[in-house]
Amino acid sequence: MDTKKAPSIAILGWGSLIWDNKPEFDETHSGWQAGGPTLPLEFSRVSEKTRKGALTLVIDPENGRECSVNYAISKRRNPTDAIADLRCREETVMGRMGFYFADDSDRCVPNVPPTIAPWAAQNNIDVVVWTGLPGDFKQKTGKDFSIPNALAHLQNLTPEGKAMAATYIFRAPDFITTPLRDALYVEPWFRAPA
Repeated sequence: MDTKKAPSIAILGWGSLIWDNKPEFDETHSGWQAGGPTLPLEFSRVSEKTRKGALTLVIDPENGRECSVNYAISKRRNPTDAIADLRCREETVMGRMGFYFADDSDRCVPNVPPTIAPWAAQNNIDVVVWTGLPGDFKQKTGKDFSIPNALAHLQNLTPEGKAMAATYIFRAPDFITTPLRDALYVEPWFRAPA
């Protein structure tokens, strides 16, 4: 009989992971709660495949603003299963998955943000898992990410793309206060639905 204590596994969330319900994934973790680590986030990834060019939230050390993210506790006993759950939910490859093991038994390809280890230690978390997709604005648009370039990109989307971008940005949790989101809220063409 295995008497080893199961590790405490936290999943970090800050965008559609929180509001776009996917029951198959959602049943593998507890509810989302505030108080996760702070991460530099910005809407600097172009989502062509699923969101028609909308900009989505990613960890972006260069352009992001520090935001405290949400977390949920995985119901899995094995960290590999928790990572696989999130990888499948996000429809990405293993090399785009972020994870931190407090015992240093495994490492991920994306850099581990420096706020994760202290947060995990303070909260008695053994493993932390997150989506490690990079910003790709320059690769997709040919322009450096900046607020004016991001605004121009969003203005030039198709009507369907603009609707998807607006939905994604408006549904992001209130704790997401990035430079682009702040700029969008004062743009006359980008208004929250009444």
